[in-house]
Amino acid sequence: MKKKVVVTGMGLISPIGNNVEDFCASLKAGRSGIGPITAFDTTGFDVTIAGEVKNFDPGLWMDKKEARKMARFTQFAVAATSQALGDAGLMGEPNAEGKRPINCDAKKTGIVFGNGIGGFEIVSESHKKLFNDGPKRMLPLTVPMMIPNEAAGNVSMIFGIKGPAYTQVTACAGGTDALGQALDLIRSGRCDVVISGGTEAVIIPFAIGGFQMLKALSVKRCNEPEKASRPFDADRDGFVMGEGSGVLILESEDHAKARGAKIHALFAGYGASADAYHITSPDPSGSGGAEAIKNAIEDAGIKPQDIQYYNAHGTSTEINDPTETAMIKTAFGDHAYKLKISSTKSMHGHCIAGSGGIEAIACILAIRDGFFPPTINLDNPDPECDLDYVANKAQYGEVKAAASGSLGFGGHNGVVIFKKYE
Repeated sequence: MKKKVVVTGMGLISPIGNNVEDFCASLKAGRSGIGPITAFDTTGFDVTIAGEVKNFDPGLWMDKKEARKMARFTQFAVAATSQALGDAGLMGEPNAEGKRPINCDAKKTGIVFGNGIGGFEIVSESHKKLFNDGPKRMLPLTVPMMIPNEAAGNVSMIFGIKGPAYTQVTACAGGTDALGQALDLIRSGRCDVVISGGTEAVIIPFAIGGFQMLKALSVKRCNEPEKASRPFDADRDGFVMGEGSGVLILESEDHAKARGAKIHALFAGYGASADAYHITSPDPSGSGGAEAIKNAIEDAGIKPQDIQYYNAHGTSTEINDPTETAMIKTAFGDHAYKLKISSTKSMHGHCIAGSGGIEAIACILAIRDGFFPPTINLDNPDPECDLDYVANKAQYGEVKAAASGSLGFGGHNGVVIFKKYE
């Protein structure tokens, strides 16, 4: 029999709140975090908007000297982890070195983060110095700051975690796949506790320019940014880049109960698949993503009709939204028309691998507070997208089980399912 895995802590940095409760309030209010890009001068860019994290002070969560040695995506992960450990009651007291070792068995605690792109602001800055001034002017810590695994590495060092520390790099599915790998680590008995989620920070010229060249980003509504991300709407024209991190503390039920932890939700199941179709586009039939949903439902030991809410990948691109609609119909059958479905990316933008952790938290909050987050800007529904996407305003009702799906470049599909803990 599979070990039960529960969620005992949550932490979050996002464009619509730098902690879980502010994020939850924004979801309920349908508040957009999309605005003009302030991170760099957008002169010459068609795309001038993004979902930036606001008022982020890394010094609130870590030593400022240490923070200067981290790329932004790593800072986000450390901040979200600190919140999550505090929420779970696992944050230890500072030691002589200023670290905060967790107060459980460090060797039986693991880390699995999803990250898609790494510290590309560091790559860009060092490339500029290399070409303008020569190799001796490059940033000394270029390599350790840029590589995607450094979020997990820094969290390990700061919190004294000595179990496995992994990084999933499956593009936009990375955060969701990380949660799935964490689930397996606990079920297998390799770990009692795993810190898991996703983190990303790529609102930089190189990334915005690259996605702009793919024609993937919204350009029509740069003068009204709050309306630019509009999943499932007929007038959508691309996704809006976001950034942030969502982190969960996962434990075996036995471990959590033995220490008297509060339990937010049961992590019931995970499913994954690959489209084997195209490097950037999902299979328009939705068959690959549907397989991931079916796998997650089977893994959770439930039926499709047991799920009330589905947090969609919902990017607001021409190809994704009808494909995901087809995917949901294939996986859920007639129940697809009874599901409440929404894309919170309409509010916080597409946070790449950070999305998996952030949107998992949205599911757990939906279960906790009995509400369905809205898809804002859904003013003119696409006829091909004919399901209930909770248009524009949050709705309220009991949520016993919620699922979240993520689709990544390369055809990676990941789905997680959470249930009310009883």
